[in-house]
Amino acid sequence: MLLDRIKNKHARIGVIGLGYVGLPLVIEFCKAGFSVTGLDIDQKKIDLLSQGKSYIKHISNESICLLTQEGKFQGSTDFTSVKKLDCILICVPTPLEKNRDPDMSYILSTAREIAPHITKEQLIVLESTTYPGTTQEVLAPELESGSGLKADHDFYLAYSPEREDPNNKDFTTATIPKVIGSDTPKGLEITDALYSSIIQKTVPVSDTKAAEATKLVENIFRAVNIALVNELKVVFDKMNIDIWEVIAASSTKPFGFMPFYPGPGLGGHCIPIDPFYLSWKAKQFGVSTRFIELAGEVNVSMPNYVMEKISFALGQSGKDIAKSRILLLGLAYKKNVDDDRESVTFEIMEMLEQQGAEVDYNDPYIPTIKPRREHKQFIGKQSTSLERLNSYDLTAILTDHSTYDYAAIVNKSKLVVDTRNACGNIKSDKIIKA
Repeated sequence: MLLDRIKNKHARIGVIGLGYVGLPLVIEFCKAGFSVTGLDIDQKKIDLLSQGKSYIKHISNESICLLTQEGKFQGSTDFTSVKKLDCILICVPTPLEKNRDPDMSYILSTAREIAPHITKEQLIVLESTTYPGTTQEVLAPELESGSGLKADHDFYLAYSPEREDPNNKDFTTATIPKVIGSDTPKGLEITDALYSSIIQKTVPVSDTKAAEATKLVENIFRAVNIALVNELKVVFDKMNIDIWEVIAASSTKPFGFMPFYPGPGLGGHCIPIDPFYLSWKAKQFGVSTRFIELAGEVNVSMPNYVMEKISFALGQSGKDIAKSRILLLGLAYKKNVDDDRESVTFEIMEMLEQQGAEVDYNDPYIPTIKPRREHKQFIGKQSTSLERLNSYDLTAILTDHSTYDYAAIVNKSKLVVDTRNACGNIKSDKIIKA
């Protein structure tokens, strides 16, 4: 019956977690004609959505207005509504603990919240990035103990890793192939039917572990290659070779090379975290992931390298970090988005303040630092104007937003530390690459 309801678009869809992953899914299911309930613990998000307002830069208000106008969507903080749903997608954060162990608290709290209300024949899909085995070893037992039902017998359980890339103009939720995995043939068939209704291509795999591993491989691949170019950046800097010029030249090879670019460190919710999820799990099997851990060490060390460059630049003008006024350009973890999750700017800001600097930031997409899990001392700090650039001893470019006029920034700044090659076409003695 559930399969028929999905195919007829009569199935009631629930999305738990209305952030960068959950909200695009809500929009796609509503566009496809499904009735969708969005669940989140943040009442502010629910209120904004009910007013037709988006809180994510690359998702327009018009998209949100369509949700409310067509009457297909309702937002709520009441998780008891789960009992009225047919398919439930869990899109909650999976951060790391301070010792870099996986933090399963959001998955566990969600499972405990919904378990008393789940019913037979429901499909529950986990989308949160995590280590292989989470769906069966963490989520299933919690749902079973709280509901009295048996996973893959009374209700269907699946895993489908999110592949969102905020503000990517070339790919959308609907056009990015969707990996799906379930531990029963029927569960896979139903999961495939659900996602095929909104996504152009699904990629079924043998089970939930394979689907969980797929997500990790994708991001570990990127993390390792970014670590490689970050290490080469340091080596080539000592040799007075421009890594950006070398990568550009290497990219002209039409085969066997894929360009990756260095930076001040890793940001976003996936790449800085996923490698450590697999390393943690591998230890349970007595396996050492030396290659992955080495890449992690290189990437984690990049903020210290930026600090060395800032200290060197200030030293050339006879100043120390202590008591210097420093402006950090870009709080988002990547260009042209308002997503500051795991942004390396917070770490550099903290290190500068610890060494006695007076630090401000500018980001056209993040006017105020919102509540967050880490670096809570910066909550409420506001983006400063670029009008008084020359009042700072140094400007550090940490995110290369396209809205910035880099020629003007260099002209008005006393010193510029550029971690993104944003000033690559500008000739000036003020610029130091990091």
